[in-house]
Amino acid sequence: MWGLRPWARYGLLVMAHLLALGLGAVVFQALEGPAALQLQAKLRAELVTFQAEYRACLPPRVLDELLGTALIAHAHGVSSLGNGSEARNWDLPSALLFTTSILTTTGYGHMAPLSAGGKAFCVVYAALGLPASLALVATLRHCLLPLLSCPFAWVAVRWQLAPARAALLPAAGLGLLVAGTFVLLPALVLWALQGNCSLLEAIYFCFSSLSTIGLGDLLPDRARDLHPALYHLGQIALLSYLLLGLLAMLLAVETFSELPQVHAMVKFFGSSGPLTTEDQGGILGQDELSLSTLPPSTTTPAQVPAC
Repeated sequence: MWGLRPWARYGLLVMAHLLALGLGAVVFQALEGPAALQLQAKLRAELVTFQAEYRACLPPRVLDELLGTALIAHAHGVSSLGNGSEARNWDLPSALLFTTSILTTTGYGHMAPLSAGGKAFCVVYAALGLPASLALVATLRHCLLPLLSCPFAWVAVRWQLAPARAALLPAAGLGLLVAGTFVLLPALVLWALQGNCSLLEAIYFCFSSLSTIGLGDLLPDRARDLHPALYHLGQIALLSYLLLGLLAMLLAVETFSELPQVHAMVKFFGSSGPLTTEDQGGILGQDELSLSTLPPSTTTPAQVPAC
């Protein structure tokens, strides 16, 4: 298998990707198809019941036109449900959350520009803001990753771990830290505050937000007895969560991308021949260089270099 030509390796990678896409589509079709049909049948039954009860009061197709208008407005984040005196859709906290969803590429889809000027500004704002956001994240990653890796490097020196295990330690540690701090803990808070969502839905929302999937099918809504100031405070908290959580997720992904196994896979699809001893040594890179200069096993804790 290691003797395959580069074009064959790329073809194998594309085929595996297409197979994963097809497998995911089949699984989602089997899981979501019956639920969608059931919801569609329920909606049709309710429409039939409504039309049978109020047909004499409604001219033909008036209900369809009303529902169509309501759906179009809802697609842009505008809703007439509830009290009309409540906060507007485009107040400052909502607008801040919308800009954050753009710059973090989350794109919940819960709000969208209506005017031509808003759509034009959204294009310009995203074109200028996305590169700036990527530059900021890259700078923060460059500063924070060595600091976060320092405790794991101390553990690797203390336990005299092999280079491969030493590289796996920060990846596993950061992965567990991100999963606990930015997925499980916020999901528990959201589950406790939102009475209409389950724990699974809360975890689903947190993960889809941090992975920038942002399907927009589940968003923290406003309870009827919740004060507007608390609701806006929750929007600001969600804004901060997106910024910090995305940075933490990227740090974890960057750490996983530096694993020797990942480098070996990249080498396999990038080289035209089998991996040599030099290639395998280059795969370890900085990890092997940093750990090859470790003092002997008789090193005392006082001799361990400080991070």
